[in-house]
Amino acid sequence: MTLDDRPSVANQQKREFQAEIAAFIKNVKPAQYTDVTGGILQGSEFLIEKGTGRKTIVIYSDLKEDLAKGFTRKGIAFELENIRVVALNVTKLRSDNRDPREYKQRLVEWQGRVETGGGAWQVINNLENIEELMPG
Repeated sequence: MTLDDRPSVANQQKREFQAEIAAFIKNVKPAQYTDVTGGILQGSEFLIEKGTGRKTIVIYSDLKEDLAKGFTRKGIAFELENIRVVALNVTKLRSDNRDPREYKQRLVEWQGRVETGGGAWQVINNLENIEELMPG
């Protein structure tokens, strides 16, 4: 085997990352409530504070915000300059099967919020394309 025949380190890292994501998705349990806004806020603050070069927030959700009683997220704007938000394998709700426009509308609304906050929005529903999360 020559050096040219060996898989590159980058390709190996991509395969390992893809395996980790697949394992996470297989074992993740649904939460009682869904606070997408809170997750994006917390993720963006963490990335900004860490000073990372490439900033990506990955959301694994149906994107339907469902907050505990007494919680509100109305009017909260995002500050996502240089941050990419990726909705990964967005789960469709039963109601989405009856009216797929609901699913499409959730995607449009989240994209609008992220982009209005200066971020980039991406949806990856085919996990074969998970390498799109990795740096070039």
